Amino acid sequence: MDAAEVFEVGDDQFDELPGGKEADGIVGDFVLRNDKIEAVISGNLPLRRPNMSAFYGDGNETPGCLYDLTLKGQDNDQITIFTPSTQRGVVSYVKIREGLGDGLVGIETVLTPAKGEGLGKEHLYLLKDGWQGVLIVSTFRNESEEEKKFSISDGWTQMRSKGSVKGIQWADAIDPADKCGYAYAWVEEEGGKLPKSTTVTLAAGDVMTVSRFLAVGNSPAEAIGLVAQRRNAQDTGELAVTLTGPEGPASSARVGITLADEKEVLAYPDEEGKVSIFWPAGTHQLKIEDFGRDSVEQEVAIKASEATTVEQTLSAQARVTFAITDEAGGDTPCKIQFHPKKRTAKINLGPTDRAHGCVDQWHSETGAFSVPLPVGDYRIVVTRGPEFDSLTEDISLTPGGEVKIEGVLVRSVKSPGWVSTDFHNHSTPSGDNTCGTDDRLINLAAEHIEFAPTTEHNRLYDWEPHLVRLGLDSFVKTVPGMELTGRGAHFNAFPLKPDPRLQDGGAPVWQKDPRLNAIVLRDYQGMERDRWVHVNHPDMSENFIDRNRDGRPDGGYAFFGNLIDGLESQNYRGSNILAGAPFSIGKARTGLGKQVNYYREFIWLQLLNQGLTVWGIGVADAHHVYGNGVGSWRTYIPSSTDEVSEIDWREMSRNAKAGRMILSSGPYLEVETGSGIIAGGHDRVSGELELKVRVQCANWYCIDRVQVLVNGAEDPRYNFTRESHPEMFSDETVQFDQALSLDLSEDAHLIVVAIGENETLQRGYGSSSQAGIQPCAYNNPIYIDVDGGGFEPNYDTLGFDLPVSKLSVEAVEKLLGL
Repeated sequence: MDAAEVFEVGDDQFDELPGGKEADGIVGDFVLRNDKIEAVISGNLPLRRPNMSAFYGDGNETPGCLYDLTLKGQDNDQITIFTPSTQRGVVSYVKIREGLGDGLVGIETVLTPAKGEGLGKEHLYLLKDGWQGVLIVSTFRNESEEEKKFSISDGWTQMRSKGSVKGIQWADAIDPADKCGYAYAWVEEEGGKLPKSTTVTLAAGDVMTVSRFLAVGNSPAEAIGLVAQRRNAQDTGELAVTLTGPEGPASSARVGITLADEKEVLAYPDEEGKVSIFWPAGTHQLKIEDFGRDSVEQEVAIKASEATTVEQTLSAQARVTFAITDEAGGDTPCKIQFHPKKRTAKINLGPTDRAHGCVDQWHSETGAFSVPLPVGDYRIVVTRGPEFDSLTEDISLTPGGEVKIEGVLVRSVKSPGWVSTDFHNHSTPSGDNTCGTDDRLINLAAEHIEFAPTTEHNRLYDWEPHLVRLGLDSFVKTVPGMELTGRGAHFNAFPLKPDPRLQDGGAPVWQKDPRLNAIVLRDYQGMERDRWVHVNHPDMSENFIDRNRDGRPDGGYAFFGNLIDGLESQNYRGSNILAGAPFSIGKARTGLGKQVNYYREFIWLQLLNQGLTVWGIGVADAHHVYGNGVGSWRTYIPSSTDEVSEIDWREMSRNAKAGRMILSSGPYLEVETGSGIIAGGHDRVSGELELKVRVQCANWYCIDRVQVLVNGAEDPRYNFTRESHPEMFSDETVQFDQALSLDLSEDAHLIVVAIGENETLQRGYGSSSQAGIQPCAYNNPIYIDVDGGGFEPNYDTLGFDLPVSKLSVEAVEKLLGL
């Protein structure tokens, strides 16, 4: 390419769209590119938005905004959206601006005064060869008969680390390892004047123009330097830093640059350990850091129009090297916890939404890797989900030293014929989180989830290409699907067929009435009889008891339960299935006063007694890796194969639709009647029933109670604890293995709960929030027909009326006898 170019993306040009973690281009958008960068401007398309949450709710469309910006050929877009002068909503048109001359190409976004209530807006995106950024010129015309007051403030998302240097706004990539940064500032170009305020009052008939330059670099510091040089080249100099260690170039280091009291800005070395940027002239503080090395601080004076060189040799890097295998000696995903001991300080290896270094953990797609660490004493814990025993080793890491940890992850829990599934997880295409998709899949593999449908918010997507690229397709099986999301009930569904050329991958649009969403998903893209549809983290009162939330029971949304296959009785947090009540009083989320907490597990039990036949499932609903990550809850489903790569989504769905599911935060629970009936099944007995219950646990958690719920009630005859029945429990992997004798006087649905009431998952999750969850597992109901007339629910509400919405604290306290 000899000059900058611009084109509208058609089907034939779709593959020319730039890529990256936050890339969101589709057919109908526009591409600007030159010898240094590539950018995407969104087309004037129906419901155009980069993702669900760039701006949530009504009026969130953003045609004519900058969606993607990356260095050419790097496919490293890290920006969700840049909105010049708070541009949102409908526009009149977006098109290529012709006849610019001087090597310029451009895209114009126009809102005519007729559509803008008298205020016309034009945003012109300009590019020419040699520019490492986009010049955005905004012109406002007040063609009304009264003055107009509006904001010209620019905006961008999703940016976590951001700040300002000499009036230049900057932002770093969510994951610093992606080595990308952005910066912008007002410039006096193309007729633009420097505004005195971002709030403007424009008199009738007046016109004003502002311009800003938005730069992209391999770091925020590089982007700042580009903007600073463009604004005033005479007041900037060049800074060249070379970092080496005994091992070679220190490419994993970072260079922090601080001017006076402003926030530190980071520069990232390339593979040769080199940083080369422009920077405002003056005296600055440099802080060079790298995990496992001594940090170096020095002052550097940068002179205008001159080059300043810093060459720094860093200390040797201390690291821990892992060689973790499965029992056959093969490679395996795994998770590492690093617990400081003695006087060693807590560590923070990186943000919570990445796999390779999230706070004090490291999730890996392989068992062979190294982690640089600060010198100190650590307890290392290696896990791979609740079916594998953990490995623990205490180490002392010396300056420049290397500790090698070798080990075999033993799958002590045996679950042949069942696979570990999770029907609800997210990564950055969902828009409400910034977890990398690869990071999510590594997280799934490290926590031993074997089947995980793709369930991004309001976007049809397929994780399979990511799994193949990561080499994880033999550890995690997926199928394309989605989560349909809005201000009400959310739904997950699979399989669906994504088309990345379309808005939201071709996903349907959410509607308020949950029944309409369920119907649309059931037959979307053509009838698929095995399609799975479930409601997420449901508001049980609104959906099934009190539709209009007026505090009076009305049956909820009529026939809703007949339109879905399942509901999330467990979503990430600990279980309240043994709470004994449908609600409790807790501390208000605001931190002031109290609030009513509804327990969907208990309400589900109440509704089962009314004849509801919607199965329960357990999911993580993960949006991060550390904290709200995978592994808190999962669902075991029968499978004709134990080979992950051969798992059939259709078999998964059919078994799930039949209720053949065990929900677990860790323990592996097996329940069947004497005649072999499992979860979701029906048995016929005359009153006496044998119920076989077996519970396995890995070496890092245990259970201490098994309770059989008969029609949702905690029958004291079938409550077994380590304290009351020590002979029934073991400290080995198989912690409970009994054939229980039940005497039933009426038709009943049976749910067995195995729980560690005095235990947590702390050993498996460390400092992450899942650690506080109790080990717990329970089956979907087994229906027992005692009188031979077919199963009939008993309509018992377990001591409480079905709870309506908006119960007051005072009312609930009275009901609970508090």
